[in-house]
Amino acid sequence: MVYPQGTIVAVGGAEDKGTDLEKGILQRNRLNFFELGILRNIVSLIDGNEPHVEVVTTASSIPDEVAQNYTDGFRKLGCTNVAHLAIRNREDAANPEYIERLKKCNCIMFSGGNQLRLSSIFGGTKFLDILKRRYREEKFLVAGTSAGAMAMSNTMIYEGNAGLAHLKGEVKITTGLGLVDNAIIDTHFDKRGRFNRLAQAVAAQPGAIGIGLGEDTGMVLTDGHVLEAIGSGSVVIIDGQNIDYNNIADVGFGKPISVENIIVHIMSKGDKYDMETRKFEGSAIIITDED
Repeated sequence: MVYPQGTIVAVGGAEDKGTDLEKGILQRNRLNFFELGILRNIVSLIDGNEPHVEVVTTASSIPDEVAQNYTDGFRKLGCTNVAHLAIRNREDAANPEYIERLKKCNCIMFSGGNQLRLSSIFGGTKFLDILKRRYREEKFLVAGTSAGAMAMSNTMIYEGNAGLAHLKGEVKITTGLGLVDNAIIDTHFDKRGRFNRLAQAVAAQPGAIGIGLGEDTGMVLTDGHVLEAIGSGSVVIIDGQNIDYNNIADVGFGKPISVENIIVHIMSKGDKYDMETRKFEGSAIIITDED
């Protein structure tokens, strides 16, 4: 087995999607995301002494504002070579200048917003081919938050009301960017009550591992299969490999689903999970108030 040489960091939010309320939250919490240490974790994993970071805000409806937020955060932590790949459509994704910058950077960071924009704009492009090749063959870091994290998996949730997610058909799934195999990533997991949403997605594809990321929380993926939790909250793993009874194929749309024997792990900072062996490893880290 040849494992990817690169690293993935997927973060659960909180990231804006452009509403007036969320713009206000973004402004009030401008540096909060970074001060909690998530971005510091990302910076520590970038290869090179003077790393070149490219920020992609394709998913966001306020791309310039979000790009400035990340640029300020990276620079606050010592990364001065930070630029914005202002990709808004498939024509932009084919821009030779952007492709050359992708080839030269050490890290690419996908912002939050609408994950369907990421899959529909980058799917089948040379840009995505180069991104995936660099992740597989080089010490290249791919990071994403909220929608940017959800799009990393091969199977991607793009819609689903958490309050109705126990009903068949209420969770919409499509193909993501395909960086993480056999996984489904969901974000804002605790705050927005998305357990049933991810559980239904796993019930529909029990071979895939559900990864639920809380806000201010993320996971680092190394060797393509080893997850480590980072941040202040919880990472929830939903493993459907041992499902016995599962009626999702038989009940009508809009009817409650039933699933037996889903395995759930709750991970906190430093805990690890091997996606190949499906084994959990506690960190034995003692958490203090100062952490």
